[in-house]
Formats: sequence, C-alpha cells, structure tokens
Amino acid sequence: MENQRGHVLVVAYPAQGHINPLLQFAKRLASKGLKATLATTHYTVKSVQATTVGVEPISDGFDEGGFKQAPSVEAYLQSFEQVGSRTLANIIVKYKNSATPVNCIVYDSLLSWAIDVARQFDIYGALMFTNSASVCSIYWQIHQGVFTLPVKQETEAVSLPGLLPLGFSDLPSFVAQPANHPAYLAAILEKWEILNEIDWVFCNSVEELESELVKTMLGHWPLKMVGPLVPSAYLDQQIEGDSAYGASLWKSTSDQYTKWLDGKPENSVIYVSFGSMADIASKQVEEIARGLKASNRPFIWVARDTENKVSPSNLGDSGLVVSWCNQLEVLAHRSVGCYVTHCGWNSTLEGLSLGVPMVGVPQWSDQPSNAKFIEDLWKVGVRVKKNEEGIVTGEELNKCIEEVIDGEKSEEIKRNSAKWREFAKKSVSVGGSSDGNINEFIEKILSREGKK
Repeated sequence: MENQRGHVLVVAYPAQGHINPLLQFAKRLASKGLKATLATTHYTVKSVQATTVGVEPISDGFDEGGFKQAPSVEAYLQSFEQVGSRTLANIIVKYKNSATPVNCIVYDSLLSWAIDVARQFDIYGALMFTNSASVCSIYWQIHQGVFTLPVKQETEAVSLPGLLPLGFSDLPSFVAQPANHPAYLAAILEKWEILNEIDWVFCNSVEELESELVKTMLGHWPLKMVGPLVPSAYLDQQIEGDSAYGASLWKSTSDQYTKWLDGKPENSVIYVSFGSMADIASKQVEEIARGLKASNRPFIWVARDTENKVSPSNLGDSGLVVSWCNQLEVLAHRSVGCYVTHCGWNSTLEGLSLGVPMVGVPQWSDQPSNAKFIEDLWKVGVRVKKNEEGIVTGEELNKCIEEVIDGEKSEEIKRNSAKWREFAKKSVSVGGSSDGNINEFIEKILSREGKK
C-alpha cells in the first residue's frame, strides 16, 4: 500500500509529436515504481502499445475521425476543452476508490484546461512543454509585453533574455505570422496566465542544451528539465526493452529499410524526414528529389503521400522512399551520416541524442527557431536558405548536405554532435540532471504532501 497514492495521469494532445514525449515520460515514471496512465483521444488510443503504462481514452468530441473530423482548429480546441474536461474527470472518479487513486495530472501544454480538472479534485497539476524552453520563453515574453505582435518583417533582430538574437525568419511561425494560426497561438499564450499556480513545469529538454535560458528564467518559472524523452535503449538503457515510443499513428515498413541500411557503408546515408504534420508542396518535393539525386549519395526518404508528387526519374536509383519508419532505429544505424529534418522539437532532440549532423529545412511552428539553434547555438548542422518563392532548390539542398558531410565545418559539426549526444545520455542516466528532477517529483508524489 506504500505506493497507494502514486498514480500519475498523463494527458497528451493527440498528435504524434505530442504523444511520443508524454508517453515516454509516463514510462520513465512507471520504471521508477509509480503507476502511470496515459490519457489520449478515442481516435489515437488504439495506436498506443506500452506494456508498463495504463491507457485510458478521453473524448475530444470527434471520436470517429479525430482532428480531421472537426470543421476548424478553433472548433476542435473548443470541443476538446469542453468534452475532454468531462471525460478526464470521469477517469479520476473511476480510480477514486481503488488502491491507486490518481493524485497528479501531467498535461500537455496545449491543454491548459486540464489544470482546472486537477483543481476540481484537489490533486497535483504539472504542465509539460513539448517545445524547447527557449521557444516557450518567446511566448512568455509576448505575454509579459516585452514585445508585441505582429512583428514587422523589417525589424532588426529580436534580442530576448537568454537567447541568441533572432531574425524574423528565426521566429516561430505563430509569432512571425500570428494571423495564420490564431487558435493555436491563443492556446499557447493561455497557459501563462496561471503559470505560477501550477505545481511543476516540466520541459522535454536538457539543462546543458539551454543553459543560458535556464539561468535567465530562474525565479520566473518553476521549470524542471526532464528530457530528452527518448526511448531508453538509445541513451541510458535504464528501462529494459524500451526501444520504441510505443505509439505510432502510421505503419512502418521495417524489414524493407533495415535490410537496405545494413548494406550501406558507415556514415554514408542521408536520412530525410519532415515529420508527421508537414504537407510538402509538389514543387518542393520535386526540388528535394533533385537535390538528393545530385548529391550522388544513398538516401532514405520518409515521404507520406509523396508517391503522387515526385517523378521516379528525379530520384535516381541510389535511394529508398518509405511511407513511415522507426526514426530512432534509422538515426542510430551506423550507415546514417546526415539527417535532413524539418526541425520539429522531437526530431531535433532525436538528432542531438543520436549524434547525427543535421540539415535544417524548417516548415512552421517552432521549427525556424530550432533550425537557428541547430546552426548557431549547438553548431550541429546547417540551415537551408529558401528562394523568393519560399522553395528550397535542389542545388541549395545538395550544397547543405555537402557542407555537413565534407565541407569546412563538417569536422566541427561532427565533434559537436558527439558532444551533445554525451550530454543527452548523461542527463537521463543515474545522477543526471533530468533523472534527478524526475526523482524529486516522484518523492513529492509519494510523500503525499499537500494533496490528496
């Protein structure tokens, strides 16, 4: 009965890049003796397969088709708040008189309403940032009135505490073009109103990666770094058999790409992926194909729905195109020497954790900022330049690939990639900063202080 009150309910926004880190956090908690349950929507719950973590469905109001069923982003987020609050409360009631009542909710930062459910039941509430702390600080500075929206394109570089100077093209797209995604921007800004009332603020990051920002934010946020939230097999190996996140909204073609990679020389393959949400225009797809063909190197390209957008003649015969794969498995493979990425935060962390040099091709959201940090802060890669149409030409992509693999900066990039990999491993290993922060959280949960 000692662990009777150690039950954490982890609530994820139903997108691949949000489920992965939150599920991984739940697995970390479970490996240390807590009961952990992931709550995600009916549409995504069937994709979760994690033996050590419980799974409970909540409703977003669109149980048959999820987000795609909603008429708009605004309608989806409003429905999720209304219906999700009620169904999340039902889970807490379900466990109330069991041997393992829920005594903490850890929730995705896009779902600010979850803290109200925690308050309703007088249990702990913890927020999880699925972006870098640096990007989150940009939104916080907007909330503080340090700078206002919209930002003018001709504005000089924005200088914010703890960050590199950021040009217009380095800002998150929700900040650079606030009118394009008003519902997401509103959801992001909403959390700052109650930040000081939350018991913990967690971030899927590493203290050493964002050391200046962490020092600057000391005293402003109750911030604790708990990342990288990447399967244990690729870092500290503390969790037995933890070689995949345990949730995939797409089916991979495992045998095909692993056998193909096995036959390639060490550090020779370019791995290309633009994540789960990017919708790449046909013209851009053709240019990527031209650039990969021009590189004259073997490549593996994860391209959902790309078969209708690219001419086979543009690809050559040195590459493999797959619809989906276990990205970590590919990045960890000895044959992979360069990662062409959209710079989503999970993908950025995976590249850093596996020590793979990167070519950044950012699309939207936090990706432009992450690409800036990859090139100028961590110095583990380069960022492509887009033409006046907003397209990355094949020539530009090929040039960046060459720069990372064989250019003047390539040796420095490889050294830095190896350095940050060691920091990532150390942080989640016994005695590391992230591991220590998770242990402190668990001790507080088990001590039963202050909450039911």
